[in-house]
Parts: sequence; structure tokens; C-alpha cells
Amino acid sequence: MARCFVTRRIPGPALDRLIDAHDVEVWPHRLPPTSDELREHVAGVEGLLSLLTDTVDEALLDAAPDLRAISNYAVGTDNVDLEAATARGIPVGNTPDVLTDATADLAFALLLALARRLPEGERDVREGQWVTFEPDRNLGAEVTGATLGIVGFGRIGKAVARRAEGFGMEILHTGDVELEELLERSDFVTLHCPLTPETRHLIDAAALARMKATALLVNTARGPIVDPAALERALHERAIAGAALDVTDPEPLPADHPLLEAPNLLVVPHVGSATVRTRHKMTELAVDNLLAALAGEPMPHQAN
Repeated sequence: MARCFVTRRIPGPALDRLIDAHDVEVWPHRLPPTSDELREHVAGVEGLLSLLTDTVDEALLDAAPDLRAISNYAVGTDNVDLEAATARGIPVGNTPDVLTDATADLAFALLLALARRLPEGERDVREGQWVTFEPDRNLGAEVTGATLGIVGFGRIGKAVARRAEGFGMEILHTGDVELEELLERSDFVTLHCPLTPETRHLIDAAALARMKATALLVNTARGPIVDPAALERALHERAIAGAALDVTDPEPLPADHPLLEAPNLLVVPHVGSATVRTRHKMTELAVDNLLAALAGEPMPHQAN
């Protein structure tokens, strides 16, 4: 029986399988452990089930000399130093595939909400501003027949393209055209690339300047792919027509962050995978990865 630490409560019954097999401590609080708290709790553990909010770097690995397996509750692993883990012979697992449709659904929901100005309309109703039918109020953008640019054409990008086909959209993606051309031609730009050193601030001031003034930007990938200061300026200066973000930099955005003062901005709290079925399945995969590695077997979904 191995000692394990789970850095947050995660939904679904699969966690019970880990608890039945090993000595498991689950962090009980709503906020994640701080770096100091995380180092304290991993001392002596052999298995770690982490979230994207947990930085698993060399300092943490040094504090956990007995660690034999890391299972990350996400499709991405940018919070884990894969090179350092690999150098120590520690397998790192992730939870791919299961959140593809949920995230693609959200990306298209944000696109539609932004295009048809649903947040403003809902706010008008609540604030008593809906006084009559007004032909020139709350006019949005047409989605049907528009051009959609997809940056990152992996599983989620392809799933978004399938949804766009139902709206008769022209689809551009970075597997076919250069990013500069995609930005210049698209009415909507949606981001689905991983966060790497090359994609950090990929959407910067220069990229935003290439977009149409009528274009709308959607990000359900990773917050740092977009330069928040550049986006704030672009929205205030009407260089683009609007943006919808499921992910931000920093995350979460403080309530007084200047980006939140920008016009035509919709921000939701990183809910791309937030369906009951998807989150339960993520728990299953994360537990499967950890159980396999602790039993000396290959992880079903290993990232390093």
C-alpha cells in the first residue's frame, strides 16, 4: 500500500478505487495548496494526483524523494516539469480525449454568445433596459456562412470544425494556412493549440492588429497564449470587435484586473471540461494512471 496525495476533491466514484487500494490523503479545501503546503504534503508520498493549478517543478520533486508516479487531472501537462520528472524516472500521466467534445461545445457556445451579444442582452433585461423592440439595438454578427479560423487543429480543433460545418462556415486552420493569413481572413478566431514556449503570447499586439476590426476571438485553450495587455488595448481601441475567454493569464483574473474593464469581453471560469460525464471520466483516467504506475505497470495515458 502506497501513500498518495490528491491535491483537490475530484468528482465521480473512481477516486474510491484509489482510496481502497492505497493510503490516500485528499486536500479538503476549495483553494489549492500553496507551494509550501504542497511540498509539505508530498514529503514521503509515492503517488501524486495533481491539477493544473499545482506547480510540479524540480523544487517539489526534490521535496518528494519517494515519489514514483504523477497523474495530472488534465489533458495538458504545462504545470509539470516533464524533463525533471523523466530524469528521476517518474512517469507522468494525463487525461486526454475525454474532454474533446465538452471543450468544443463550450468554444462554440462562447462563439455564438459573443456573436449574438447575449451577455449584453441578458444584462439589459435584468437592468430594465429592455423597453421595447428596437431595430438597431443589440445587433450581432452573423455566424452562418462566416469564416472561422482555428488555431491548433488537434482533436478539439477538429471537433470545433465539425460543429462549424453545421453552420455552413468556411473553415481555415493552421494545418492548411499560415497563422498570418488565417488572422487576416477570419471573422472568428478560436484557439486550440497547446501552451508551449512558442505559443506563449502567440496572440500578441501584432497578431491582433492583423485581425479584422469586426472579428471575434475565442480562447478555450490556455490563458498565456493571449497577451492580456495587448488584448485589453485591442478591445478598448476597437481593433477587434470582441473576445470570449474560458482561460486567462493570470488565472483566475482578480476582480479588479484591468482586462475586465475592456468592452465586448466575455469571461467564464475555465469550464471547458465542466460536464458531469467529462469530469467523472477524467477522474477515472487519472486514477487508472496512478494505480497502474504504483503497481509497476505502464500508465494507460503517459505524457513523458
